[in-house]
Amino acid sequence: MTLFEASPAAGETPPPDAVAPRDSTADAPTSVARLNTTIRDFIARWNIVWVEGEITSWNVRGGNVFGRLKDTQSDAQISIRVWSSVRGRIPADLAVGAHVVAAVKSDYFVKAGDFSFTVSAMKHVGLGDQLERLERLRAQLRGEGLFDASRKKPLPFLPNTIGLITGERSDAEKDVHRNAELRWPQVRFRTEYAAVQGERCVPETLAALARLDADPEVDVIVIARGGGDPQTLLGFSDERLVRAVAAASTPIVSAIGHENDRPLLDDVADLRASTPTDAAKRVVPDVGEQRALIAQLRSRATTRLTQRISHDIAQLEQLRTRPVLRTPDPIIDTRSQEVWLLLSRGRDTISRHIDGAERRTVELRASLRALSPAATLARGYAIAHLDGGSILRDAADAPAGTTMTITLENGSVAARSEGAAQSPSTPA
Repeated sequence: MTLFEASPAAGETPPPDAVAPRDSTADAPTSVARLNTTIRDFIARWNIVWVEGEITSWNVRGGNVFGRLKDTQSDAQISIRVWSSVRGRIPADLAVGAHVVAAVKSDYFVKAGDFSFTVSAMKHVGLGDQLERLERLRAQLRGEGLFDASRKKPLPFLPNTIGLITGERSDAEKDVHRNAELRWPQVRFRTEYAAVQGERCVPETLAALARLDADPEVDVIVIARGGGDPQTLLGFSDERLVRAVAAASTPIVSAIGHENDRPLLDDVADLRASTPTDAAKRVVPDVGEQRALIAQLRSRATTRLTQRISHDIAQLEQLRTRPVLRTPDPIIDTRSQEVWLLLSRGRDTISRHIDGAERRTVELRASLRALSPAATLARGYAIAHLDGGSILRDAADAPAGTTMTITLENGSVAARSEGAAQSPSTPA
């Protein structure tokens, strides 16, 4: 309860708490506390009102809910509060986009000067028109397979250039640049600015997406916005934008809002990041982590090589202690004796084979000479050949005038037959 001081004496300026707002002047102003108390007392006389609208914000803090309710036909909105004692009596599935009817009572917070409505009851009327349309579109796109994990493209380990689509001079742009550069200082960006809400959001985002997707140096594209209520995020659920993202050849990261914001772009993108900061952390590796990993791998490789070399040295030392390697001379001498014996045996065998072959050759030469016509010719005989090359064996085969060749021991002569001569009678 606010206490007011007694009325001042005539001619004195009354204290601000003693001046009613309707009686205030420049010389006798009222206090902020009394103004807020007057407003609260006036509002407190209002009765409970049943109001219909669509939930556009629903934030739970310490069991209480702080949200906003939007008119279904215009942009008019009111702030609502649902205390924990009332929350247990309303449907548990209430969330952003729900179409509801609520019993509200005006409430003016004197300390902060905030005006809101306290909810004493709330029930579903049905999905809001926008949410209903989005759910129908979501079901259609899911049926076409645009949300399937199999069609999503993997992000490159370290992109050459990151394409960024965001609002000009926005906090989302700063978050992505700052966090990406903290992780990988040499990262490069190509930023395309576009409206992130309103009528220009979809066409400008589509144009920026087309330019970045056509750039061969851009390895990944981030579409970033710093959250907002579903009404301001409708552009990122537009069917044209969703289908363009699905058809893009470059991997796309959706970084729209916070965890409780879920436009259709999140479902069709190759990767969904909860915030622009999260997107920056997921598109580039951490240089510190990579250096630590390289150091770890080098340490493991050094350990393995050291172990392998030590093992091989131990094996060599073990082999060197064996008699065959420690004093190999006796084995070599033994083997050399065996080689000499085998060599001598081989020489004897080959000599015997050669001698036998020589004797066989002499025998064959003698047989050949005995059978050769040359030996017969050497004894004074001759061989008569007809012109066709056949040997003449019968005088009847060479009538008078037949040309023939007579082969002797040394050379040959040509002759002509004068007819067969009569053989002398053989005595009885």
